[in-house]
Amino acid sequence: MTNFERDAKTLELPWPFTGRADETELVRGSLTAGRQGLVITGPAGCGKTRLVTEAVRGTDCARVAGTPETRRIRFAAFAHLVPESASLHGAFQHLSGVRLLLVDDAHLLDDASAALVHQLAVHGRTRLLVVTTDGAPVPGAISRLWTGELLPRLTLEPLPREETAHLLAAGTAVGGGGLEPLTVNRLHRLCRGDLRLLRDLVGAVRERGLLSRVAGSESAEWAWRGPVPVTAKVREHAGQVLDRACSEEREILERLAFAEPLPLDLEPAPETAPEQGPEQGLEPYRLDLRALERLEADSLVHVDDRGAVRLAHPLHGPVLRAAAGRLRARRLSSTPDRCGPALDAEQAALSEAIERADVRALPTPVGEWLVAEGVPVPSGYAAVRAGFARLRGELREAAAWAREGLRDGAADPSCHLELALAAAQSGDPTAAHKILGGRPHGAGRSPGRQRPAAPPTGPSRRGAATSTGVSRHSPAMRTTPSASATRSAPRAA
Repeated sequence: MTNFERDAKTLELPWPFTGRADETELVRGSLTAGRQGLVITGPAGCGKTRLVTEAVRGTDCARVAGTPETRRIRFAAFAHLVPESASLHGAFQHLSGVRLLLVDDAHLLDDASAALVHQLAVHGRTRLLVVTTDGAPVPGAISRLWTGELLPRLTLEPLPREETAHLLAAGTAVGGGGLEPLTVNRLHRLCRGDLRLLRDLVGAVRERGLLSRVAGSESAEWAWRGPVPVTAKVREHAGQVLDRACSEEREILERLAFAEPLPLDLEPAPETAPEQGPEQGLEPYRLDLRALERLEADSLVHVDDRGAVRLAHPLHGPVLRAAAGRLRARRLSSTPDRCGPALDAEQAALSEAIERADVRALPTPVGEWLVAEGVPVPSGYAAVRAGFARLRGELREAAAWAREGLRDGAADPSCHLELALAAAQSGDPTAAHKILGGRPHGAGRSPGRQRPAAPPTGPSRRGAATSTGVSRHSPAMRTTPSASATRSAPRAA
């Protein structure tokens, strides 16, 4: 479904409306005979307004919206429907002919408007669609719509990664091609389902020429590598960390941005504190516990069960790095050549998961950071990442990681093999044979060194290996990720 009306907030043509099919039908069902309406709640930017707009398209619907600037003005949201001097009873009478009312940003309504919405729900002659944002203060008259069971509530979750990929494919075609999987993952991770932020970031990346064509991709895909563009919208979302006035808090945030996770040490600081770790590359530093407690109370940092401290939102680190001055960034940076131990730990965890055929997602922030910044990763690490993605059935992502290991003319046989396996399991054995250069086992590797094929495990959204797609090729084309390749991978310095 494509909507060519201009977006009221951006004056730009919106992206096609994709996904949310079940939620759209649920909203439309709430407006049928015998139903009184629905309250829709969810995080800011997750598409609540767009959902209800699509659901009521073609209907006779009156619309009101709350705004921060008019919260103290009586009946401000209903100014186009109700006289300024009307009482609550009079305002209710003026709306007696309205059969469907959409109330957007209901958490920003003035008290009189909120009371009017509540009375409309109580008497039930007007069907209501009420939209409010999670985490924001809500007038009591609005919250009682669902706590008092006047209207059912639909909690809208952020758009999942798969639907985000479909949305990006439909709305961001660039030069005849779409975005490659690692770029899609990065955008989804940074935006956490905030579609307004997603659109802003994609627009900034395109306008500033930060997209580059993926070498070796048959589908004309584009990749985004490098710093996050700090637009007005990005700065607004990261304002809590960019505008911290406390120097101790800002110091912690910036050090986490350049070297997270940092260890939490509850012991009193010695006169000469030890370094944070060989991968950090920082001068001796001990986290200020009082400042850290304040940051945790404001939900800006997260401390896990093992005492590792991380930034709570994945957007904050890139924005703090981009906003840091050149000299400060140079002092705080954990340079790529010092990330070896952290990369080794991630690679070992991935290899262990592959051996166990465990398809649960694993945190791998260092590898993702290096790729996002455009820094080449060791080919052995890339091959293991590709193998893990292939085990999960994420074949396009597996191919993307294999290509990362083949950057700058590298000819690593394990990456070539993973690229060929991803192609074969995607149903293109001809491309797989071409990737291997016509050699049945790829770069002279002996099929005897490969681990025997395992039965398909976990979700396979893009087609697992089948006998028809792979049986015509060498035994190496019927393997799960190579255990020997993971153990012999080169280690980062």
